Amino acid sequence: MESIFPAGFALLQPLGSRIMDWGWVRENLTEDILPALIGHVYLSGVSLAIALAVSLPTGVFVARHRKAYPPVMFLAGLLFTIPSLALFAILVTVPGIGIGPNAVIIALVAYSILVLVRNTVAGLDSVPPETIDAARGMGLTSRQILFKVELPLALPVIVAGVRIATVTVIGIATIGAYIAGGGLGQLIFDGIDRLFPTMIITGAVLATALAVAADVGLLLLERRLRPWARRAGGQG
Repeated sequence: MESIFPAGFALLQPLGSRIMDWGWVRENLTEDILPALIGHVYLSGVSLAIALAVSLPTGVFVARHRKAYPPVMFLAGLLFTIPSLALFAILVTVPGIGIGPNAVIIALVAYSILVLVRNTVAGLDSVPPETIDAARGMGLTSRQILFKVELPLALPVIVAGVRIATVTVIGIATIGAYIAGGGLGQLIFDGIDRLFPTMIITGAVLATALAVAADVGLLLLERRLRPWARRAGGQG
C-alpha cells in the first residue's frame, strides 16, 4: 500500500501528529498570511469591478436590443465553460499578459460576465410594464426611467447575480496561484508542496471566510439600497 500511495501516507503522518501549528500562524501572520489575504481581496475586487463595468451596460443594451442577446450569451457561456486551468494556460501564452495577476484577473472577469449579464437582463425583465408606463406618463425620460425605476426594482435580481459571481471569483482565484497570481491559493499550493497541513487549512479557511463575508456583505448592501424593503420588513 505504501508503494501505491506514498504521498498520501506521507501526508497522513503530519495530519495525525499535528494538524494545526498555531506557532507558525502567529510567526507568519504579517509576513505570509495577511499579504496572501490582501492579494486575494485585490484579485477578487478588481476582477468583479471590471466585470460589473462590462456586464451592467451590456445587460442593459441586450435587454433593449433582443437580437443581440443570443450572440452575447453564447460568447459569455463559451468563456464560462472553459476549464480554469486551461484558460490560465491560454492566457499566459498571450504576449503582454504572461504569468502573474493579470492573467488571473482576465480569467476571473471572463467567468463573471455570464451570470452578471444574465441577471441584469432578468432583473430588467422583472419590472412590471405598467410601472414603466406610469413613469413615462409622469414625463420621465428613458434615462431617468432606467436609473430611477428599472434598476432600483431590478436590484434584487442583479445583486443575486453579483453574489454568485463574487463567490465564484473568490473560489477560482485560489487556483490563480498556480500561475503566480498570488492570493490565498499560494498558501494552499505551498502547503501541498511542503506536506504542511497548517498552510493548507489556513488558506482554505480564509478563502471560505472571505467568500461568506462577501456574500453577507452584499446581502446587507442590497437591503440598504432598498429602503422600502426595510420599511416593509419592519411593518411585518
